Amino acid sequence: MEKKYIDKSQIELLEKQKRVHLINSLGGFKSVALVGTSDKNKNTNLAIFSSLFHIGANPPLIGMIFRPSPPERDTMSNILETGFYTVNHINEAIYRQAHQTSARYDKSISEFDVTGLQTEYKNDFFAPFVSESHIQLGVEFKERIDISINNTTMIIGEIIQVYIPENCLLEDGFIDLEKANTITCSGLDSYHKTIQLDRLSYAKPDKELTSLL
Repeated sequence: MEKKYIDKSQIELLEKQKRVHLINSLGGFKSVALVGTSDKNKNTNLAIFSSLFHIGANPPLIGMIFRPSPPERDTMSNILETGFYTVNHINEAIYRQAHQTSARYDKSISEFDVTGLQTEYKNDFFAPFVSESHIQLGVEFKERIDISINNTTMIIGEIIQVYIPENCLLEDGFIDLEKANTITCSGLDSYHKTIQLDRLSYAKPDKELTSLL
């Protein structure tokens, strides 16, 4: 397959939106989820994020990146104010509503209300879950890291509650994301379903790989 060469100077000369699409696509397929929060007065907020990533399993930590402010980032301010948030997988039935949460609504307007997605509170967790999401995580804020190179912020949280459909959780703890209808994304606006190719055994220097399917 013939490849196009693009160097740093060419990237810098690209029109802003074209550069944004190019660089955001280069990382390949990404996790995409809805982050639910509430301020101390129970005013809810819902925002789509494609910057979520695994940090560690013990303790179970996940991170996400926030772009520079202004504009005000209501999700981050709610997390810092209350210490809790939810991460809700997006499925094929709600991806358009999820995408709409990226619009810049005033803080007084809840994205739950404008998209028609339903809040769900359970087991005394402070932040709202998305009722239509099949896999839901309750997360407690643990650490904020300011990244000076581009004025972004990393928020690290610990997963303290998990809700998974029983038929999607395998005996060894692996989650069948396709059965849960979890989707993925590329760039800022492209959503994808997945097809599993294989699941492979733990790689060792002196052992041949085997399929776990």
